[in-house]
Amino acid sequence: MPKRDYYEILGVPRDADVEALKKAYRRLALQYHPDRNPDDPEAEERFKEASEAYAVLSDADKRRAFDRFGFEGVGAGGAGGFQDFGDLGNFTDLFNDLFGDLFGQRPGGRRRGRSQRGADLRYNLEIELRDVVTGLDAQVQIPKMRPCGTCQGSGARAGTRPEACSRCRGSGQVVLQQGFFRISRPCEVCGGVGEIVRERCTECRGAGRIEGMQSIKVKVPAGVDEGMRLRLAGEGEAGIAGGQPGDLYVVISLRPHPVFERQGSELVCQVPIPFTQAALGAEIEVPTLDGRMSLRVPEGTQTGATMRIKGQGLPGLRGQTRGDLVVQIFVETPTRLTRRQRELLEEFAADGQEGSPVTKSFLEKLRDLWE
Repeated sequence: MPKRDYYEILGVPRDADVEALKKAYRRLALQYHPDRNPDDPEAEERFKEASEAYAVLSDADKRRAFDRFGFEGVGAGGAGGFQDFGDLGNFTDLFNDLFGDLFGQRPGGRRRGRSQRGADLRYNLEIELRDVVTGLDAQVQIPKMRPCGTCQGSGARAGTRPEACSRCRGSGQVVLQQGFFRISRPCEVCGGVGEIVRERCTECRGAGRIEGMQSIKVKVPAGVDEGMRLRLAGEGEAGIAGGQPGDLYVVISLRPHPVFERQGSELVCQVPIPFTQAALGAEIEVPTLDGRMSLRVPEGTQTGATMRIKGQGLPGLRGQTRGDLVVQIFVETPTRLTRRQRELLEEFAADGQEGSPVTKSFLEKLRDLWE
């Protein structure tokens, strides 16, 4: 039976690029693979035919030779499948890269192995606003899986060791031969582990890990912000069978402060003052994270006026200078007056609005509007 043109087999034009070749081969291989078509000689032949075509056309040198000289250029002039297409192992790797776990193997043909990386963990740490200024060394208790101290993570009973699987000889993989093509699969006896534990550890029941609490020191730097994550490498759960441990991620949250509100590197504090101090001006005390400070309120200060105290805010994460404390003034109107206070205020009101320029301006706008 004469051989078919490789481009015809894959159903692609002669100028098809590598991705088009790969896509066409994948479609045909999925359709005709022997695993999906057991005891079907025609499907097996089609699978070999497509594999042969892809092996040639995916290789730039062989493709040029085929385009110029035909089958003779690649040493495949007769019927009967593969003839001189190089190392079959390399082509098997290519097949693995194309199909991954589709036929029960990992990409690249690498063994699964028993070792597995441990899981990452998350811990929510609430800190005080003051800790943002100074930083914090916190000691936290983390529940996590850790290596079993009895079997040292092997899962085997003390005095014994896991045995190499006799089926796969410790590789975790078995090789199946289908015509010219080889496929590596996880060993069905050991599940791809490569080892068999005959006698399990009584402490961890063969898992190699046990759950427990661990105290971990977390260094919180100055300048941290809400929602920031601190990564502690290797402080997550222990790996399986000697695998690398996972990481611990500490997520920062700030406990609400009764006085201050954070706005980036600035702190905002609303300070109430009597209307007499606002009118006459006064020296008042305002709170800061470092204690009390004096602040001069000028006469005629209105509600909403802001004043800054340099360097009494929060630092940046990279050691920048501290931001400012923004003091917002709230002028408080008294709700209960003594008889004498009322008399004085009535006397003050009788003098008119000469000392209230904002009110005077507003009344003038209303007068213009109503006239």
